[in-house]
Amino acid sequence: MQKRAVASMASVIALAAGLTAAAQRAGKQAAASPITNRFTRSAKVWKLSARNSARFAVSRVRGIGSAEERRAQLDEQFAIRTAEDVAKELGEMKGVLMKAGQLISFIFEALPDEAQEALATLQADAEPMAPTLAATVVRDDFGRPPERVFLDWSDMPVAAASIGQVHKAITHDGRDIAVKVQYPGVHEAIESDLDAAEVMYAMFSSMMLKGLDAKGLVDELRDRMREELDYSIEAGNLAEFEARFQGHPWARIPKLVPELCSERVLTTEWVDGMTFDEFRAKESIETQQRAGEVVWRFAQNAINRYGIFNGDPHPGNYKFHHDGSVTFLDYGLVKRWSPGEWETLSPTIDAIIVDRDPDKLVAEMVRSNFLPASHGLDPALVYDYVSSPYVPYLTDEFTFTREWMRDTIAKIFDVQGPHGRVIEQLNMPPSFVILDRVVWGVSAILGKLEAHGPWRAMLLEYVADGPPATDLGAAEAAWSASHHS
Repeated sequence: MQKRAVASMASVIALAAGLTAAAQRAGKQAAASPITNRFTRSAKVWKLSARNSARFAVSRVRGIGSAEERRAQLDEQFAIRTAEDVAKELGEMKGVLMKAGQLISFIFEALPDEAQEALATLQADAEPMAPTLAATVVRDDFGRPPERVFLDWSDMPVAAASIGQVHKAITHDGRDIAVKVQYPGVHEAIESDLDAAEVMYAMFSSMMLKGLDAKGLVDELRDRMREELDYSIEAGNLAEFEARFQGHPWARIPKLVPELCSERVLTTEWVDGMTFDEFRAKESIETQQRAGEVVWRFAQNAINRYGIFNGDPHPGNYKFHHDGSVTFLDYGLVKRWSPGEWETLSPTIDAIIVDRDPDKLVAEMVRSNFLPASHGLDPALVYDYVSSPYVPYLTDEFTFTREWMRDTIAKIFDVQGPHGRVIEQLNMPPSFVILDRVVWGVSAILGKLEAHGPWRAMLLEYVADGPPATDLGAAEAAWSASHHS
């Protein structure tokens, strides 16, 4: 199964190779145009894709007639080399493609550990921009250089990610702060990535997901990413989360410093804490279990009760603490349910988890545009496929593992397997795309923590007003009663 999943990923990458020549021709034609930089960037992406596709082709040729172990070794070598390239290239390019690398780094458990480690550098250790560039952004937005805006300013960033990088500074009243500065030109980079994504979605739609609303998906992503580019919107998101979770027993939100925020600069209090890897290496199993539940409950609370949730769940956005509490740092990619959105989606999820009813599931999937009315599919087959990510909630006790994530991802992408007809007809409504990202991202974190618990009863707390199933649930219920009284 590991070989098949790796091969599936490689074939997805190979899809891009067919567009390489066209992108390069377009780049030449645009040489004198104002959008030359976007085509140059695209050419770099396609060049990377073509190189990786060529490596895969060579590895397959070399594997013909070889022993099974030799083919597996070649496939693994291909995955490792590709991951190292992606970490380097996307770390330089920023934007949407880097976010894809971040997500792949901890969700695709079929990748070897070395490959995951290479991609994991995208979570916090991307190539930073030069200190002069960061200072220029601050000066342009505030009219003064950083050394005058702040009492103390560190030219070297402490973290660099997909949209901006973080510097440590001190306010004139002595507070330690984190200052996120946006990369100049990232707006153009993201628009270019999204243009490429639209082409890729169209290819997926024509080749395997024939019912996919490619335009709707890309429009949803484009709207969320455009919001993420405006740090004043993120500041508003952060302020809302801070107010909603004020005094929460185990979810921590950094305090905003609004007077030091702009469209390209976001300033919050400085938060000390452990990275995900440090936390896993240093803390007890009991503390890790607690943190896993915290991450999970934070997402469920936001999705089900507040209708506003962070759509970028990866460990680089969290700080972990010795008591198992977690600070949630990033509020750029945030989804808000518009009127009627959640009411349209939730019956489909309820049919899977609460009712466990294949016939009801299919009826709701047709109503909410996951399936066409003429699908002709066996409801039991649809349920078996669609319920795969929700297996932890279909039993009284469950332990998330990396192996479960690996096998579930392989099942979801196995277009030649028993669920091929289901995959071919499935659509993903735009409303669901960010939620789906959260489902997979949180599950991957729990898998790495081997989090165990009564997940079904815990979920029913949020979707059916069930009683608290754990001590953390009871603490949150008590806080909620006092916070909203």
